[in-house]
Amino acid sequence: MKRRVVITGMGVVSPIGSDNTFWENVKKGLCGIDFIQSFDTSDFSVKIAAEVKDFDPALYMEKKEAKRMDRYSQFAIAAADIAVKDSGLDTEKVDSDRFGCIVGSAVGGIHTIEEEHAKLLAKGPGKISTFFIPMMLSNMASGLIAVKYQAKAVNISTVTACATGANAIGEAYK
Repeated sequence: MKRRVVITGMGVVSPIGSDNTFWENVKKGLCGIDFIQSFDTSDFSVKIAAEVKDFDPALYMEKKEAKRMDRYSQFAIAAADIAVKDSGLDTEKVDSDRFGCIVGSAVGGIHTIEEEHAKLLAKGPGKISTFFIPMMLSNMASGLIAVKYQAKAVNISTVTACATGANAIGEAYK
C-alpha cells in the first residue's frame, strides 16, 4: 500500500476566533492581545496576553466531561470538532484502524497544575483532585480526541514548538 498523509480539515481555537472567523481576522490583521481578564494581575508586572475569550466548552462536550479536562484539552476537542466539520468527513464511515490523531502541546494542563498546586499548599494533599494526573498530561488531548472519534491508528502528542505541524505530518507519514 502506498503511504500518504491526508489533511482533511483544519480547526483552531484562538484569541482572534475559531471556524472561519479566525482566518478572516488574520487577513484583517486583527490582534488578539488585550488586557488579561481571566485572573487578577495586580501582583504581576505583565498585564497583557492573548487570551481565548468567550469559549464555551458546552458547544463541544458534555458539562461533566469538561469538568474532567484541563482547558487545553477542551480547546483541542473543540479544534478537532471544527476540523472534522471542515473536512466534511463522515467519521462513521472512516476506517478507524487508519484514522489517527496527533496533537502538539508544549506543556499540557498548566491550569490544572497551578490549581492543584495551590490546593496542595493551602489545604494539603488530601484535597488534590483524583483527576490531577490525567488532566495535566500533555498527551491527554490526543487521547481524548482519539476516543471521541474512535481513531485507532497513530495517537501521538508532539512537543516540538513551532515545528509541531511539520512534525505531525512526518509522524503521520511513518
